[in-house]
Amino acid sequence: MRGKLISASIQRTKYVLCDLLMTGIAFCLFNVYRYFILHLATETSLSLFSYLGTTKLVMEQIFIPVCMLGLYWLSGYYNRPFDKSRLQEFVTTIFSSLLGSLLIYLALLTNDFISRAIVNYEMLLTLFLLLLFFLYLGRFSITQNAINKFYAHRWSINTVVVGNSRMARETAYRLARSSARLGYNILGFVSIPGERDVNDDRMTFSMDELPSLCEEGRVDQIIISTDGRDEEKVLQLLSLLFPLGVPIKITPDTFSYVTSGIRLQDIYGEPFIDLAAPSTSESAKNIKRFLDVLFSALALVILSPLLGVVAILVKRSSPGPVIYSQERVGYRKRPFRIYKFRSMYTDAEASGPRLSTDGDSRITPLGRILRKYRIDELPQFWNVLKGDMSLVGPRPERAYFIEQIVKYAPYYTLVSQVRPGITSWGMVKYGYASSVEQMVERTRFDLIYLSNMSTLVDFKIMIYTVKTVLTGRGV
Repeated sequence: MRGKLISASIQRTKYVLCDLLMTGIAFCLFNVYRYFILHLATETSLSLFSYLGTTKLVMEQIFIPVCMLGLYWLSGYYNRPFDKSRLQEFVTTIFSSLLGSLLIYLALLTNDFISRAIVNYEMLLTLFLLLLFFLYLGRFSITQNAINKFYAHRWSINTVVVGNSRMARETAYRLARSSARLGYNILGFVSIPGERDVNDDRMTFSMDELPSLCEEGRVDQIIISTDGRDEEKVLQLLSLLFPLGVPIKITPDTFSYVTSGIRLQDIYGEPFIDLAAPSTSESAKNIKRFLDVLFSALALVILSPLLGVVAILVKRSSPGPVIYSQERVGYRKRPFRIYKFRSMYTDAEASGPRLSTDGDSRITPLGRILRKYRIDELPQFWNVLKGDMSLVGPRPERAYFIEQIVKYAPYYTLVSQVRPGITSWGMVKYGYASSVEQMVERTRFDLIYLSNMSTLVDFKIMIYTVKTVLTGRGV
């Protein structure tokens, strides 16, 4: 009988606490080694326990492990508590230990007076080896314990297969017999309109029942298994599944827009492709978020005088609020409120949603200047801090226009894999769109961005955005 899967948050907490403990042990043992090295070099009169009890070392012993947790988070190690390979775990631990050792040495150990350079190298190497050994020992123990429970069927991944055809049943059969580390518990199948259902005693659900299953926490993963290779059908399913907030995977039978550029997650197990995540590493995702928060916070502080002046000018330019908010569709198709300096008159959309065009009479005189230099977008740094947006990512659109875009470009659904951005490759290459056709054209650049996401690409887009702002080519 299948066991119940422990929650990802509990497993993640185990890794965090273990890393904190093991880093503390490694650093404590290093301080013992450090004492004897310094004792030989300086002939200090302090005893070992007196040395370890000094205020400086006690503070280091407390803060170093805590600070290292930030580095471990940046490595992306905690993002997927279950879905990680042994090799990936070991390589991540090596790089984290190496970078952590260098940072600790530069921040703390360069003050230790040792005349011989070779001793400094020995201290750095010792710190690295201690961190690597204890950190990996703790991680290995937790991971191996989880693998053993999966193999013993005490834990399992509660899975729903979207599709109720014979092909879907074959997928479920392969999962049940899979030799992969993760065990799958098939809760049931979701019927898809137009497919020929297989009628047996297995549990079947309608698409309308799936959200409640996910809200109750009964579903850990969704696998799409449809008849044939109908790409548009898969994209329509994705549009419905993204808001559920659980991993979405598919067998590599549907190619092109759906699977191109998307990373294969598990080589040893079933070759499913994760459709809910972009083509980038877990470390890159966390670094991107860290830089988003850092630069947005700095921007809001540094630009606060400009923000204040613009707010006064907007208030005096025409009746209405200074900040204009509007509902947009963001990450995993979740709605959020986007903030801008108001650049139009208050009754701009009295007759319904409309895209702005050249010479649009709804734009205020001040608004034209704000839009030309994209100053109206500055309040969106607050959206980035809140986690609604990123500095770089596909521009968020309104649900009204998304419905029209997907009629021409069903692949637009894939942009929901990432947070929308203040700027994007589409904005840099194409600029503002004044028609649905132009929005579709701009979407092509956003889709290419998803397959080439990196810190370097984001940096280039930011540079081009700054150039666009300074030259006044924002309209």
